[in-house]
Amino acid sequence: MADVFDKHLASSAPSFVDTGFRPFYQALSARDGEALVRGERVVMTACNDYLGLSGDSRVTGAAARATERYGASCSGSRVLCGTLPLHEELESRLAAFLGCEAAIVTTTGFQANLALAPLFGRGDLVFSDMANHASLMDAIRLGWAGKRPYRHSDMARLERQLVAADPDVGKVIVTDGLFSMEGDLCRLPEITALARRHEARLVVDGAHDIGLLGVRGQGVAEHFGVPDAVDLYTGTFSKCFGSIGGFLAGPAEIIGYLRYTARSLLFSASMTPGAVAAALAALDIVEAEPQRRTRVLDLAGWLDSGLRALGFDTGATRAVVTPIVPVYIGEAALCARMWEEVLAEGVFTSAVVAPAVPVGRALIRLTLQATHTDEHLARILGAFAAAGRRLGVIPAAGPAAAAAAGRATAVGSQPGRMPVHV
Repeated sequence: MADVFDKHLASSAPSFVDTGFRPFYQALSARDGEALVRGERVVMTACNDYLGLSGDSRVTGAAARATERYGASCSGSRVLCGTLPLHEELESRLAAFLGCEAAIVTTTGFQANLALAPLFGRGDLVFSDMANHASLMDAIRLGWAGKRPYRHSDMARLERQLVAADPDVGKVIVTDGLFSMEGDLCRLPEITALARRHEARLVVDGAHDIGLLGVRGQGVAEHFGVPDAVDLYTGTFSKCFGSIGGFLAGPAEIIGYLRYTARSLLFSASMTPGAVAAALAALDIVEAEPQRRTRVLDLAGWLDSGLRALGFDTGATRAVVTPIVPVYIGEAALCARMWEEVLAEGVFTSAVVAPAVPVGRALIRLTLQATHTDEHLARILGAFAAAGRRLGVIPAAGPAAAAAAGRATAVGSQPGRMPVHV
């Protein structure tokens, strides 16, 4: 007789177990670009706190004051007793920041994307990049619309699918703005042109780019100079805003519709007072301190160049370097060993395997923060050089390689190169 509890580790997880290394569920504490792991102080490069705001005293102070005033929880859903004046203030501020008519906040970013499901009705078609976040994929599964996935950033495939679609059905293109595993941007200008040509709506998940990209930090649409291209945004406060929670922003009519139809919103306790206040304080800083965005993007560019000089594969050359820098290792077992060796050198990273990436394309994912220092950058490059050579991931250091590594490590130390620390 079949037993529903008779389950086994999926995808590449067994390969990790067999190595004896444990890259996942590590207990740690992190702040300002460093972490305490296994009793050792290491450089943190696995955190999505790109602007370094989760430990900023203005953000933590706002969270503490709100918790003292309103309590640790609202103890109810938004629709019943879980709406505070703080929630309404954050929604109003966020809508204004993104240039949208209205916004609504949810308890997590994952729930914000699940809230899209009511938009995907019977007879509609959803066109989705296959590298989209899991929460977008789940939202599409929960909806009733037909599914049209396209290979990552394959605009020719997307166009063929749109051409083949019935012109009279409702169509929506769904994409991440900044893809979280490989650090590349969606091809928004091309997607926008296709959406307009085929009368499709466009939904962009700005979880990793809102607060980071563009002159004001409005995300990929501002970055590409197409501010009116996006019909509906989703996003999270757990990256650039140093808090936790999610949001949707767009036309008032659609936001109003989702307030009463999105089950992930209706049937979840609301975003906590402390988290809301932290996000509000972070939004103030995002608007007032653009140097944080400049700092982290500069750091990422220097790190990517340094890793390439050492011989690592960081993927196709990206037109825009983002705080997410992938280092491709290949097999899951080797990736686990590389993760452990880099940690032994004093740098905590993220090991990423299938299904987050294709089988055989396991990678070490590095994420940088505005609070990282020049010394942190040098330590990261030194750790990867030592670990990569021990495991044969990069060539042993000959004179040419040593010279390249030296130039890469020193890139942030050249006079005039580094912005003022924040």
